[in-house]
Amino acid sequence: MLEGIILAGFGGQGVMFAGQLLAYTAMDEGLEVTWIPSYGPEMRGGTAHCLTMVSDRPIASPLMNRSTVAIVFNNPSFDKYEREVAVGGLLVVNTSLIARTSTREDITVLNVPATEIASKLGDARVTNLVLLGAMLTARPIMPVAALQKALEQHIPKNRRNLIPMNLQAIAQGVEAAQAVMV
Repeated sequence: MLEGIILAGFGGQGVMFAGQLLAYTAMDEGLEVTWIPSYGPEMRGGTAHCLTMVSDRPIASPLMNRSTVAIVFNNPSFDKYEREVAVGGLLVVNTSLIARTSTREDITVLNVPATEIASKLGDARVTNLVLLGAMLTARPIMPVAALQKALEQHIPKNRRNLIPMNLQAIAQGVEAAQAVMV
């Protein structure tokens, strides 16, 4: 198994945290992992992205020609990464902020109103965790329970009060994915 997961959105949407949390989850599960964040002027308001690679074997290169999964948080990210998903891959779309739909028939598209779900939980900043829960439901490269455990173990001490809402966000993402995958 080798999965290249690109996460992309606006700076401030938690793209980097989500990619890093996937990396921590993979490490905790004994898998090989790379995490490449894109920092720079995009940190607040511009586009931001990171690539997390997960494998059950050593990873020869931290880059891929095409990602197997793309999680897109906004329209510019959809425009850039929809065509970059490998044949047979998964595109997770935050339909709260993306009105377009993919016309590709060679990938699986998972539409999730993630920002809407996160807002109903009380904080749009947990959109990233809704999307992660949905992604791991549609493409179970690691158990959702492992993601939840990694969150509890690796969240900074000054953010530990957010764990209950974050766990709810992951659970809501699972439910949203299950509802559309029927």
